[in-house]
Amino acid sequence: MKIGILPIGQVDATITLRIQEKLMRIFPDTTCIVIDEQLPLSEKAFDKKRKQYRSNVLLSEIQGYAVKKKDLNRVLGVVDADIFVSELNFVFGEAACPGKAALISLWRLKPEFYGDPPNMELFTERSLKEAVHELGHALGLRHCSRSSCVMYFSNSIFDTDRKQSLFCDQCYLQAAMCINNLG
Repeated sequence: MKIGILPIGQVDATITLRIQEKLMRIFPDTTCIVIDEQLPLSEKAFDKKRKQYRSNVLLSEIQGYAVKKKDLNRVLGVVDADIFVSELNFVFGEAACPGKAALISLWRLKPEFYGDPPNMELFTERSLKEAVHELGHALGLRHCSRSSCVMYFSNSIFDTDRKQSLFCDQCYLQAAMCINNLG
């Protein structure tokens, strides 16, 4: 499997490189690259009333990009902006399930968002968990009922912090089957 990490708007290269490095540990036999170009942060995705970006609009743009990139099995968009879906106050990410495109937002993963001091290790761990979670959806996995599994739905940062960055045994088998079917 080949995953491309696509920055959307201004994204700190340090975090995309850390996500890249750690994704290759979670998905062995996977090539993971940080794409040199970046998608602009779409103004049409911005909701002036909510002061947030619609994740479905951004995801659609990633899907459009992913269709053109035949050499990539999945494209993970990374944005440093607050995103939402209409039924929720915010989301950490969204993905086509199954599909080629996934999206994570770094905005609410930073400890500073919650009034805590910056902590690059915690920020990286949260970002990795959300990246693996959304890529899991892109592979076709649904939410898992096990609170320690990376596929567990994060309703808050506490859920993200509590779960692991790994799939439970059941989700791991599903992910492996999906990846094997790519080749």
